[in-house]
Amino acid sequence: MAVVRKYPDRIAVTDGDNEMTYRELDATSDVIAGALQSSGVAAGSRVGLYVARGSGTVAGLLGILKCGAAYVPIDPDYPAERARWTVGDSASAVVVTTSDLASAFTGLDVRTVRLDLLPASGATRPDAVRPSGAGPAYVIYTSGSTGEPKGVLVGHQEVTRLFSVTQGWFGFGPDDVWTLFHSASFDFSVWEIWGALLHGGRLVVVPRDTARAPAAFHELLHSERVTVLNQTPAAFRRLAAVDVRSPFPLDCLRTVVLGGERLDPATLRDWVDRHGDDRPMLVNMYGITEATVHASYRRLLRADLDAGGPSPIGVPLPDLTFQVRDPDGEPVPDGQPGELYIEGPGVAEGYLDRPELTEERFSLRTLPGDPTNPHQTLRTGDRVVRLDDGQYGYLGRTDDQIKIRGFRVEPGEVEALLGRHPLVASVVVLPRDYGEDDVRLIAYVVPAEASVNGASEKLAAQLRDLARSLPVHLRPSAYEQLETLPLTPQGKADRVALRALDQEGHRPEPGAPRPGTGSTDAGAADSRTTRARVTAIWRSVLDVGAEEVGPDTEFFDLGGTSLTLLRMFEQVNTAFGTDLDITVLIEGATVRGLASHVDAAAPGSPLPRTEEFG
Repeated sequence: MAVVRKYPDRIAVTDGDNEMTYRELDATSDVIAGALQSSGVAAGSRVGLYVARGSGTVAGLLGILKCGAAYVPIDPDYPAERARWTVGDSASAVVVTTSDLASAFTGLDVRTVRLDLLPASGATRPDAVRPSGAGPAYVIYTSGSTGEPKGVLVGHQEVTRLFSVTQGWFGFGPDDVWTLFHSASFDFSVWEIWGALLHGGRLVVVPRDTARAPAAFHELLHSERVTVLNQTPAAFRRLAAVDVRSPFPLDCLRTVVLGGERLDPATLRDWVDRHGDDRPMLVNMYGITEATVHASYRRLLRADLDAGGPSPIGVPLPDLTFQVRDPDGEPVPDGQPGELYIEGPGVAEGYLDRPELTEERFSLRTLPGDPTNPHQTLRTGDRVVRLDDGQYGYLGRTDDQIKIRGFRVEPGEVEALLGRHPLVASVVVLPRDYGEDDVRLIAYVVPAEASVNGASEKLAAQLRDLARSLPVHLRPSAYEQLETLPLTPQGKADRVALRALDQEGHRPEPGAPRPGTGSTDAGAADSRTTRARVTAIWRSVLDVGAEEVGPDTEFFDLGGTSLTLLRMFEQVNTAFGTDLDITVLIEGATVRGLASHVDAAAPGSPLPRTEEFG
C-alpha cells in the first residue's frame, strides 16, 4: 500500500482513545490476512465481516482484501437470522468477527477468525496477493423485492476510479480528517473509509451511540477537527438543528457531502444562513449501490434554496454517462421525465448468484471510440429529468422501492415475510411520511377468513414478533387491518388508493399537532407516574395505541426509527426538564428503563416516583 510507505507514522484511524498509525494498521491487517489464509481463504473467496464499528472494521476489511478476497459486511445490529442467511447466501466459508459475536454462527459450516484472539504483531506476513482490478472488492446487500436481499458485487477498479475522477472537485489530501459514521453494510462507508485511507488522511470512528446523538456527534466533529463530513440529508438536518445552539464551532469543516436519499435544498437554509455556502462546501451526490456509491456531483449554492423543482443531482461523474429513457427503453428529450440509465466503468458487475435479475438490470455495451473496452449499463429504476442547463433533477422511483434513512427498502421483501403468517390473507406495505424526513413503513393486512373475528391486537403482536427477523429499518411501524384491499382493474393491490386512504385517515385536524411533533398531555403537571407520562409520549411519537406500549416493549419493535428516537428524547426532556440523551438506553430502549433514568435525573420532581406504583 503506497500510502503506508509515504505516511508510515501518520495516524490512520482514531477509535475513541485508541489510535493506529498507517504502519500499525498495515501490520495488524497482515496478521488478520495471515490468519485468514491459514483458514483457507484464497484469491476470489468471499469473507464475512461481522464486527462492531471500530478500528477492527478497517483492519478486518484490509486483511480480507490482502488475501485477494472480497469482504461481505454484516451489521451486528441485524438479527442473527439475517446474519446467518447472509453468510450462507454469499458462500462465505470464513467470517471475521470477535468472540462476543461469534455465537451467531453456531451450527453453521463456517470458520471464524476472531480479532480479539489474534496476536497484536509478530505474525508472518501473508503470502503476497495483488487483487485483480477486475475482481470484486466487496459484496453489499440491498433489499430485494422477491423477499430476499440481493448482493451487489463491486470491484476494486470501480472503487479506485471513484476517487480519481472526483479528485479535481474535492482535492482530498493527507491533512483531511474523515468520520466513519455509517455501518460497513451501507455503501456510504466505502466512500468514508477509502476517502481517508487512499489519501493518507485520518479516519475517526464514530461510536454507534454517538451517531444516534446529534449533540454528541457535533462535539466529536469539533474535538477531532473533522474536515470532511458525509451524511444523509435526514441525519444532517438533525445535526444542523444542534449546530444552532452548540458551543462547539466546526471551524475545520471544509466539505459536507450529502447522499443516500433525496435532498430538498430548502432544508439547508438555516445552515447556509449561519455558515454560508463556501466553507464548508455543500455537495449533493446522487448514487446507487450498483454504481459504486456515487454517480453524480452537484455543488449547492444559496440560490438553490429557493429554486424549487426536482432535487438537484447535477452532472454525472466524468467517466459515467447518464441516459434518460421511456418505458420502452427509448431516449426522451430534455425536460421530459424518464428512467435513468448509467453507463461506464463505475457500474458494478451485477448481483451475486442472481443471473436473471442481473440480466434484467445490467447490460454490457461498447462505448463509441472505445471498441476494446466494453462497459456495463445499469437500469437504475430512478426517475430523473435532464434540465435546460444540462444538469439532472431527481424525481423519485419508477417502482415501489423507497429509501429510509439512506437504506433502500423493497416493500416486497417485508410483504413476503408477513405473508407467510398463516392468519394473513394478503398484505401491502407502504411508506408514511411523518415530516422532517421521518418516513416509516405501514403494513396493511387483510386477515385470513378464520381470523376475521379474532383479536386484531393479537395478530399485530404476532406480526411484530415475525418482523424481528428483519433489520430495524425494514420493520413496519404500524399494522392496520382491513377487510379487503382496494384493487386495480387488473386485480392488483391499488397502492395509489391505499395512499389516498392513508392520507385521509391521518390528516390532522386544524391546529392539531402532527404525531410526534406537538405537545401532548404527557407534559401536564399532574399526579400520574413517570412511567405513564413516558408511555404517553411514546404513543404520540410512534402513533400507536395504548395496548401496544408495555413497560418492557422495545422502542424499535414498535416501528421506531433513529429519527423518532431523537424526537422522543426531545419531548421527554421538555416534559421533565431533563437533559438526557440516547446513551442512557444502551442496555435497551424500554419505557421502564427510560422512566428510571428520568427519575434519577430529576430527583426534585414533585411527581410520584416510577417504583411507587406497580
